[in-house]
Order: sequence, then structure tokens, then C-alpha cells
Amino acid sequence: MGPLNFLLWAIGVLLIAVGMQRARAPWSRYQALREQDRNVARYEAWRGGLRDKGTTGASVAMAILRRQARNGALIAAAGVVILFLGFALPT
Repeated sequence: MGPLNFLLWAIGVLLIAVGMQRARAPWSRYQALREQDRNVARYEAWRGGLRDKGTTGASVAMAILRRQARNGALIAAAGVVILFLGFALPT
């Protein structure tokens, strides 16, 4: 294994760690908001009230959090590709 392979491995592992770190917090907050939205929907269905289907602050926040989590996952995926590239390159 050459120095280029080790460099690609290090970069890949670093990108995986950074991507997972960036995706973890927004994803957990997104899951909490989604569960809260489901609870509100169940409560309003139980009450028999009509739920407004318009854009809410929570739906905008969920879209932002989903985008942040996706970006972190893409960074981690790029790290995986670079890591495998480090294994695939000849020495």
C-alpha cells in the first residue's frame, strides 16, 4: 500500500465521521418533530376537527432539518466512496 492509499483512507474516514456528526442532530430533531406532528394529527382526528393542510412552522423546520440530515449523509457517502477508492487503487 502506497502513501496515496493511506491518504485516501484517512480522508474517507474523516469525511464519514464529519458527515455522521453533521447528520445526527438534525435527524433526531426531525424525528421528534415528525412524532409530534403525528400526535397532533391523532388528537385532532379523535376530536373530530378538521386539520389545516397548509404550511406550518413545524413543516418548514422539518424540511430544513431533513435537508441538513441529507447533506450530512451525502458527505458520509462521499467518504465511503473515497475510502473504497483507497482500497481499489493499485499500489
